[in-house]
This record gives sequence, structure tokens and C-alpha cells, in this order.
Amino acid sequence: MNGLVPVRTLAVALLVAAGVTACSSPTADSSASHGTATKARPASDRARTELTGSLASPVDVVLTWTGQEPRAAGHVVEFATDPKGPYTILGYLPPGRHSYHHPDLMPHTSFYYRVRPYYGPASRPIEVDLPDGARTARERTRDPSWATPRTLPGQPVTTASIRSTSGTDAAAPTDLRATVMQANGIRFTWHDHADDEQGYLLEDRPRGSHGFLPVAALDPDVTSFGLITLPSEKQASYRVRPYYFGQRSNVVHFLTGTPPDDHR
Repeated sequence: MNGLVPVRTLAVALLVAAGVTACSSPTADSSASHGTATKARPASDRARTELTGSLASPVDVVLTWTGQEPRAAGHVVEFATDPKGPYTILGYLPPGRHSYHHPDLMPHTSFYYRVRPYYGPASRPIEVDLPDGARTARERTRDPSWATPRTLPGQPVTTASIRSTSGTDAAAPTDLRATVMQANGIRFTWHDHADDEQGYLLEDRPRGSHGFLPVAALDPDVTSFGLITLPSEKQASYRVRPYYFGQRSNVVHFLTGTPPDDHR
């Protein structure tokens, strides 16, 4: 089954996961110092994105990065508790965002971070207006399978690469449509023209806000899924984007300390 990741709630869930991982498999590094980021990649092998950071408190990490990738659609922030990984995505961030706050971490634990850009052409946006109020009793009993991410039959035969400048426009999704399924649910469908994406992102721009933000990440080739909206997303513009990851940044490492309110 193709997967759907709710990007807007990903960071909260992973904070819990990070704590469980750290408890079961701590990887403290005696060479690290509190509040100091150590770079794990040689200077000769650094990517264009240069990552730095600091401990804002003994258990709060603030990351910042530099580097301009002209065609990048945004950046992905990843973390691990072991230098060899595996790395887990904390969030997909929009272009122009060059910082990230990772709060309330497990104390006395090593955390490793890296950032990488992602690329890909977006579809044309569509406007969606959902009805006011919560779901009706009938909507609450409806079969929820409409929201399951899936690949629909009858997709275009001709596809193109999203990694080629000349093929980017041809690889952009087309025929994006939104069907209101309930007072807080939308089913999106579209035509997939990309042949080498690493996944799809749904992005939205609530009415009155500026710029699109990723709200869900899907597997490659998905062309249908349902979004359960937040109140601010009832009136919004939506678009989809096939994407691939660019070169990773250097890795920065922090060893967390004792929480400020821990008096034991």
C-alpha cells in the first residue's frame, strides 16, 4: 500500500520517537561538547548547503544553513541518534526558510543533523472551499477508504524526467482535481507525468496567507489521496509536486545535557 505522511504533524511524532530511540540505544560521543556542533564531513567534500547550529538550551537544538540552490523547491531537515543513521525526516521546509528548531530532546544523548534541498515542478494550483462546521453523522459513518493513497489506472503513457531542465515542464502534474468528501475532507486526483520522482508532496496556501507549505508527503506514482483538513485549510489553494532530493549538507552533532527544570 502506498503511504501518506502528514508533514504538518511529522515533527511532533518524531520527537517522541527520538526519545524512545535514545532510551533504548544511547550513542553519546565523548568528543562532543555541550552547545558545540561538530561537522562529520571533510571540508573538501561539503555540499553547497552549509549547516551549522547551537544548543539554545541543554535540550533544544537550533539549526541554520546557508547556500542558494536556484531551482530548489525547499529543504528537508533530517536527524539521527547514531552517526551512521538511519536518518529520519523532521520536516519539509519551504524555500526561503533557513532555520529549524528541534525542542525538548532526550537529555544526555547524541543527535546528528543534516539538510538537503528538494526539487521538482508543481502543478497548477486549484482553489478549494469546504463547508462550515464539523462532519455530519452520515459523514462520520462513511467508508474512509476514499482517503487511502493509491495509483489510479489510466495514467498518461508519456512521461518525462523532473531532473532535466529541458523536461521539467513536461513532467509537471496535470489535471489536478479536488472532490469534497466531507466537511473537513478532500480527495485529490491528478495525472502523473514524472518518471523518476522520489515521492509527491501536497502543498497548500490557506486563504490570506503567503506562500505554499507542504502538508503531506506521498510515495512515488501516487495519484489519489484524501486530506483531512485543519480549520485554516477549509478555504485554501492546493497543488501537488513530484520531487527528488539534492546533495546532502555536512552533518552537525550535538550532545544534549540536563534539562533546566531537572533539579534531581
